[in-house]
Amino acid sequence: MKTLTIGNLKAHIPIIQGGMGVGISLSGLASAVANEGGIGVISSAGLGLLYNKLSSNFAEASILGLIEELKKARAKAKGIIGVNVMVAMTNFADMVKTAIAEKADIIFSGAGLPLNLPGFLQKDSTTKLVPIVSSARAIKIICDKWMSQYNYLPDAVVVEGPKAGGHLGFKENQITDKNFSLEEILPQVVYEVSLFEAKYNKKIPVIAAGGIYTGEDIYRMMQLGASGVQLGTRFVTTDECDASDAFKEQYLNAKEGDIEIIRSPVGMPGRAIGSHFIQQVKEGIKQPKSCPFHCIKTCDITKSPYCIMLALFNAFKGNFNNGYAFARSNAYKANKIMSVKKTISDLMKEWKEKEFF
Repeated sequence: MKTLTIGNLKAHIPIIQGGMGVGISLSGLASAVANEGGIGVISSAGLGLLYNKLSSNFAEASILGLIEELKKARAKAKGIIGVNVMVAMTNFADMVKTAIAEKADIIFSGAGLPLNLPGFLQKDSTTKLVPIVSSARAIKIICDKWMSQYNYLPDAVVVEGPKAGGHLGFKENQITDKNFSLEEILPQVVYEVSLFEAKYNKKIPVIAAGGIYTGEDIYRMMQLGASGVQLGTRFVTTDECDASDAFKEQYLNAKEGDIEIIRSPVGMPGRAIGSHFIQQVKEGIKQPKSCPFHCIKTCDITKSPYCIMLALFNAFKGNFNNGYAFARSNAYKANKIMSVKKTISDLMKEWKEKEFF
């Protein structure tokens, strides 16, 4: 079985569970994946809402919530636990500092270029830093910046293609352009990273993400140079996923035509499962009266058709009249809920069958 090595961390299977907010991937899902030998990831997005009983202050509740989720994950799992922190979040610094202080194994950071991420490390820090990019140009910018300012290179890189769920690092016209497909950009990122590996004598594994759903997909990505893969959607329909049963049902009931590209209030295109709420947004019915959280730097309440934090929180609870579920392009393939153990076992079986033939 191939392993995935990130610094001194070794995952027994080269699978990372993607960080999904709000509340979709918390300690329950992350610990289950870690216990199977993969890398489990807690999403830091929206923790202030989930833990509002600990503090009425969103920023403070977010910090306390992340501490609590990491403690829960550590109590349940012996494996590798990471935290996903989006650059676009206004509490980016708080979440990064907290993850490092609590000794999360890895920070995965995208939705913008995490150019100052190494600046949060302390002398005794053990947390590995993994940026999420959508182009070779982006990783070159990050590596150049990190080396010149911090004498630090990424411990790994996630390259995410346009078939991913949630917010996408592409313009709308690039999403269906084959020149921007994961199959095209992955080898470009692998090559760019190899230049830094050779120059500074450091191994930097490249992890493929975005639309990966089957063992055959994993095989293809490995053939293109990936050292591992990141999957989100496949883990939503698991027993251990932290979302409500109603959220999981949205995936099980979705048809291929239900998954669409939407315009998010944060100024980026996103991929989601169509819902009554999304239809109301299209018709101009939804309009927020105030911004209760100011959670995303690029969100302008005067132009936003809705509060994305509340929409995702409502979906997490199963309220699709006032929310929607982000999903990868192939979410419609889900047909039943099973354990994380069975999900990973099936993935490994599919992968081995492809390698054998």
